[in-house]
Amino acid sequence: MKVVLALPPSQRDLRLDLFRGLANWAMFLGHVSSTVLAWFSFRNYGFSDGADLFVFISGYTSALVYTRRMQERGFLFGTTRLLRRVWQIYVAHILLFVAYLTSVHFLSDKFHTPDFIDLFNVAPLLNAPVETLTQGLLLRYKPLNLDVLPLYVVLMGAFPPVLWLMLRHGNWVMAGSVLLYFAARQFGWNLPSYPSGVWYFNPLAWQLLFVLGAWLALGGANTLHFLVRSRTVFWLGLIYLAFAAAMTLAALLPTLQGIFPRALFEAFNPNDKTNLAPYRFLHLAILIIVGARLIPIDAPGLEAAIWRPLVKCGQQSLEVFCVGIYLSFIASLVLERISGGVLAQLLVGTCGLAIMTAVAYYRSWSKRVEKSVHAGAHHPPAGEPHLPVPELVQQKSRMTVGAA
Repeated sequence: MKVVLALPPSQRDLRLDLFRGLANWAMFLGHVSSTVLAWFSFRNYGFSDGADLFVFISGYTSALVYTRRMQERGFLFGTTRLLRRVWQIYVAHILLFVAYLTSVHFLSDKFHTPDFIDLFNVAPLLNAPVETLTQGLLLRYKPLNLDVLPLYVVLMGAFPPVLWLMLRHGNWVMAGSVLLYFAARQFGWNLPSYPSGVWYFNPLAWQLLFVLGAWLALGGANTLHFLVRSRTVFWLGLIYLAFAAAMTLAALLPTLQGIFPRALFEAFNPNDKTNLAPYRFLHLAILIIVGARLIPIDAPGLEAAIWRPLVKCGQQSLEVFCVGIYLSFIASLVLERISGGVLAQLLVGTCGLAIMTAVAYYRSWSKRVEKSVHAGAHHPPAGEPHLPVPELVQQKSRMTVGAA
């Protein structure tokens, strides 16, 4: 079976790391209770934001990584590697969940900010601690801003059979994803949340972004490349992005609302994030098309030193994301207790991004050390002949995936 990958086996697309790092930074800034820092995130300038980009890139990279695992060692091995990653994400979420809950409760009490208990949705812990923790382990209870990782766990957990089918019938899987998306929106399908309501990120709708990323990585990019080349699509896309920015800004600046007819404004506001509104999906799709046209994979500026912190944060995205979520609460508390001025907000935001970047560099260094130690442990003793290692024959843009 022939599978066309978006990248040759030896090449890494720095754009994925760059924009995933940018999504992490944007989500941190957007989660801080500040009117100034939010203007440095995506959400004030269009229908989609960092979460949309994060989910899309996660699907894209997951397809690349685990298809290669399956090509090298078979479908069963690739599935075990994928499920191990699901476990890592789940454990990261639980650790963040416990640290977040205890910190919000302890620091709110210590610094006399009881409103934070309700603001960050920690009140259920006080009313029914055992039940709340149990529901947290089941991913049904999620404090404020802890919605993305549970979504990621569900999407990655369901990915093995999806990937197996996609390697054989990619277009049909993509079509099925679109049908599920519209059915979920039409019939109100979602997962239950605790103590009431449904998931803030509806997995049955948001799977569309994840599957789209995987489909593009496994050959869909070649199918739709004509959209990137089309000047008409490019200019129409820019017009739509400008419209999305104006409509979003109008929701934040009431003086702009008079520019648009009331019916038009209400069609896009409030922005339906829970069920991934079609205009929100289209916004991200156009950003991807425009971005691919303006920033090709071999753009020399991608390796410039100024982008390295973002690239590093994208490469260590799970750790950076968890730290960013926790720091968003700490930053909100600092601004509440010390100062909420513009200078204080900028300083807190800068310190948060610096800490996230430091964590990324530390994890990158730590992984290199662990890898070298592991390689040294398997190095043959002195005097023992080295056994030849057969090289994998790899094509530049095609990989042969054996039947599972």
